[in-house]
Amino acid sequence: METNNKKLKFFIVDDDRFCATVYEQYLKNNHYEDITSFSSGEECLDELYQKPDIIFLDHNMEDLNGFEVLKKIKRYDPNIYVIMVSAQENIDTAVNALKYGAFDYIVKDADVCDKMTDTIEKILKIKEEMSQNQRKGFRKFFTVLF
Repeated sequence: METNNKKLKFFIVDDDRFCATVYEQYLKNNHYEDITSFSSGEECLDELYQKPDIIFLDHNMEDLNGFEVLKKIKRYDPNIYVIMVSAQENIDTAVNALKYGAFDYIVKDADVCDKMTDTIEKILKIKEEMSQNQRKGFRKFFTVLF
């Protein structure tokens, strides 16, 4: 997994600098290197051309709320994994996040960093399976051709 870690590009979007710093340091401690933090949804949206793999997105922000940013991210590139992070343990908020295209919904609590790791591991498994399926598809394609 070490090689995958270096290839992943993360965005952290949270207007609470303390939370953003904690998440960033946690990811760095787990050998993830390509991490960019933003204090607003607008800043994040302006930098999507950098092609992040995973975005940890705060739900409750001042300029644009998380749902608005999520919708714009998904319109820009539906393949970006967006994880909504919120202090709200509201089931409707979680359901809406998933409905608008979030990969997961994480509640900001004492276990938030462990939940981030679990979600990243799920994404890595999905990316690996997709890569294997793509390789199998190429083999079948070339087998049919030749």
